[in-house]
Amino acid sequence: MGGSGHRGVRRRPDAGCPRAVRAGPRPDGPAARVTAHESNERHSRRLGTNESAVRRRSAGQHTVRRHNLALVLGEVAGPQPLSRAGVAARTGLTRGTVSSLVEELIGAGLVSELAAARGGPGRPASPLQLDPRGPAGLGLEVGVDAVGACVVDLTGTVRAQRTARSDHRDDAPDAGLATVAALAREVVAQARLPIAGATVALPGVVTADGVLERAPNLPRWVDVAVGEALRSRLGGLPVRPGNEADLAALAERWAGGPPDAVVVSGGIGVGAGVLLDGTLFAGAGGRAGEIGHVVVEPDGRACHCGGRGCLETVAGLEALLDRANAPDLDALVATHPDAVRAAGRALGIALAGAVHLLDVPAVVLGGAYPRCGPLLLDAVRAELDARVFSRSRVDVRFSTLGPDAALRGAATTVVQEVLADPGAVLAGNGVGAAGTSL
Repeated sequence: MGGSGHRGVRRRPDAGCPRAVRAGPRPDGPAARVTAHESNERHSRRLGTNESAVRRRSAGQHTVRRHNLALVLGEVAGPQPLSRAGVAARTGLTRGTVSSLVEELIGAGLVSELAAARGGPGRPASPLQLDPRGPAGLGLEVGVDAVGACVVDLTGTVRAQRTARSDHRDDAPDAGLATVAALAREVVAQARLPIAGATVALPGVVTADGVLERAPNLPRWVDVAVGEALRSRLGGLPVRPGNEADLAALAERWAGGPPDAVVVSGGIGVGAGVLLDGTLFAGAGGRAGEIGHVVVEPDGRACHCGGRGCLETVAGLEALLDRANAPDLDALVATHPDAVRAAGRALGIALAGAVHLLDVPAVVLGGAYPRCGPLLLDAVRAELDARVFSRSRVDVRFSTLGPDAALRGAATTVVQEVLADPGAVLAGNGVGAAGTSL
């Protein structure tokens, strides 16, 4: 669906021009009569939100209208192109109500309407689609030794992406934040889209109020209000911080990955995102998934977290290279296969506990781990086969997104929020309201 445009596409009117609204019932008319359970489930999964969140709202006129806007936009975002009549049939809303809602979504730059196909019997229908020129999501990542930024449009297409080396282990947070903000401005200028908001992926524990509480591999990054600091550097754009492994797990799910899984992100640090029934499980304090600090060698090496023998000291990228005295990952795989297998065994030991505790049927290995190839994958599988008490074998696979998963997840989180609540865009508040180009 990405691309610069289509012939015969109806888009939002130019600024200052009156917008023609077709006659029909008000868009805040009766709530949708949805009878297709499968449609509801698909809609909720696509939003990446709690499946009953919208339905729990009060039944006031404003709430009903907002619900119906999200319902219509969710159907437009589905895999099959639908006309206004098709949306009405799937949602149970009247055609007049759907037309009014569609006009609003077109006016907000969220939906475009293609020219009707000619040649068939009856009146030709005009299919609707998400507008690739509409409010986009900005994804940012601050890693231990790198930064990244990307822009994803409403269709899920990456419109611009850049990464850069930037080591933050010995520097104060301000230096790293300035670097990632400069990179953000570059990708936004390249994408040439309005930006609805941003999410930044961070290698540590992020509290519910958006504070990076602690990052073991970034000793000077303690209790840092990263979202506020970046917002001030990006012209007031809303920026929400999140754990990088959690965002990578969401990206895997949105890319068609398993709904119940432990998604491991391997780099200098090792983290994991936990997916249960397609929903991210973050734990009571946002600390779920810190698998890198599960002890696999009780008398092993000291870890940056203050513990000893953590998984990260065996299977973290720098620890792995250091133990094998290898210059880089490619050389490690080519000349030190035993070191790769040892890392796989350590991962399998830590993951066996997670699988027993959570009863998940799948493990996804992401970050740098796919570059280790079958040596690592087979070692993890063998350890899980030996340790997990289960009637069926744990599905162990490599990530299809690799090291870009967290960055993609960060940008797509913003897009999902726009799709979940387009009323916020129309109302001029919440995610999607800013529409800034930085």
